[in-house]
Amino acid sequence: MNLLDDARALSDDLVRLRRSLHRIPETGLDLPRTQEAVLAELDGLPLEVRTGDSLSSVTAVLRGGQPGPAVLLRGDMDALPVAERTGLDFAADSGRMHACGHDLHTTMLTGAAKLLCAHRDRLAGDVVFMFQPGEEGYNGAGHMLAEGLLDASGTRPVAAYAIHVISAGMASGQFRTRGGPAMAASNVLRVTVRGAGGHGSMPYRAKDPVQAACAMVTEIQTWITRTFDVFDPVVLTVGTFHAGTKSNVIPDTASFEATVRSFSDAAQARVKDGTVEVCRGIAAAYGVGVDAEFIEVYPVTVNDHTEADFAGGVVREALGEERFAPMPNPLAGAEDFSRVLDEVPGAMLMLGSPPAGADPETSPNNHSPLAVFDDAVLADGTAAYAELAVRRLRQNRRDETGQQDEVRQQDESGRGAP
Repeated sequence: MNLLDDARALSDDLVRLRRSLHRIPETGLDLPRTQEAVLAELDGLPLEVRTGDSLSSVTAVLRGGQPGPAVLLRGDMDALPVAERTGLDFAADSGRMHACGHDLHTTMLTGAAKLLCAHRDRLAGDVVFMFQPGEEGYNGAGHMLAEGLLDASGTRPVAAYAIHVISAGMASGQFRTRGGPAMAASNVLRVTVRGAGGHGSMPYRAKDPVQAACAMVTEIQTWITRTFDVFDPVVLTVGTFHAGTKSNVIPDTASFEATVRSFSDAAQARVKDGTVEVCRGIAAAYGVGVDAEFIEVYPVTVNDHTEADFAGGVVREALGEERFAPMPNPLAGAEDFSRVLDEVPGAMLMLGSPPAGADPETSPNNHSPLAVFDDAVLADGTAAYAELAVRRLRQNRRDETGQQDEVRQQDESGRGAP
């Protein structure tokens, strides 16, 4: 079977589905229209389909024609609260946008389901298709795990894979992955400084929370550079800062929030305690109160080294040697597929998808209201998903057969012993 040719034969349908999903972006855990579209695409296929209880997930199991274990393939479905400004004729106008390419992920996974269903008799095991809401900060993967995702086929998957499109920084159609940390842990530092308001002309009669909060923002950055090894880095970016109502009024409070990224459990533990202590120390120095909270969102996405090497080999063999390049460093973005990889060995792959003719180095990045993704990668991603499942199940069959032969040989050699 040539899954790439089969995927390319589906190209028109894949583009149609992707663009229809792009027009109806939904955010969070409740994606009724997206779920309905996925169910319509899967209707009539020989799949065991169930939907989530606490979220609009879809889990579909394909039973292979030959006995074997299960492999899990994941595609996330949710969008972002971003007002689209791409100017595309299928752009969304709802104030939400598929700015991270999840419409492509969903489309590629439905395409892979169709390909694998057409070849189910040659599958040496089962495939679990994980259509997930709520990746963008809602812990959708965690909810699906809690609802029994890994038991959907009756046996825990031996491997799990996900593909994520990237609109900048990679050539269109190129795949990358790496063993070990592939994406960062994501956490939130939330700080409220409590002072005493007063007149702006007489700051000595007040306790200014703005100055203290500003000191915290700058000193945390210095603390990070003097605390963490540059080869096990931490990234902290303050995304919101709120204080005051008028130029000559010292407010009672000031607050800010920061995203905190790290690439190891040790660094995350240290930055969790350290950032809070820095804020408390500065508050004491300025004579103000502070509420500092470190909120853990997603853990580090850690690819299994063997599975990452396997996935890279699959891309090279199925799509072409030039279509894969090792990922030199982890990405500072975060993913809740990390929760699946904490339970099952597997890998997340990146797929370059800047628009045709664009310079990948200057294309708008994921999450930008101007982000555009190349529909030409849909067939490639569909084929890659399917090939990963087919070849991983086949490898497991070969491994089991080899082990059985080895045991048989040992038994036979043992019978002849005195």
